[in-house]
Amino acid sequence: MYVETISPPAKTINGKKPLREDVPKDDSLCDYCTARCCRYFALPIEAPTTSQDYDFIRWYLLHDRATMFVEDETWYLLVHTTCKHLQNDHRCGIYETRPQICRDYTTAKCEYDDDSVYDKYFETAEQIAEYTEALFAPSSIKNLRTPEPPMLPILSL
Repeated sequence: MYVETISPPAKTINGKKPLREDVPKDDSLCDYCTARCCRYFALPIEAPTTSQDYDFIRWYLLHDRATMFVEDETWYLLVHTTCKHLQNDHRCGIYETRPQICRDYTTAKCEYDDDSVYDKYFETAEQIAEYTEALFAPSSIKNLRTPEPPMLPILSL
């Protein structure tokens, strides 16, 4: 798993990253952030329905810095990669000419709080393979438990 070392935000309050609600109203939330939104992109994909679809997802996860998540029944390919224009101070190096998708993005529901929770999250090919196996197990397997032993005969006295 890839782990990126990220420098602290440009601004702090009492040496710490403040909670969203503690950021002064006249300040930009981005001043206190480490630009998580510029360190990945996520693309929605069609929901897998066949074992072959899940095998494609397994293939995605065999690549470095790729993960999958499901949120509100939508599947996403998440690629952990930093924008080449992100500067050391966590600011955009092409702010005035940034793409429209960046212009449309707001801090209203951004990842500032580091509290992202997904319905499903897959980091490895092994995880999706195990999930696929559970979904497409042969129908002859009714139960994973050992079958019940036969009843003991009743002895007459």
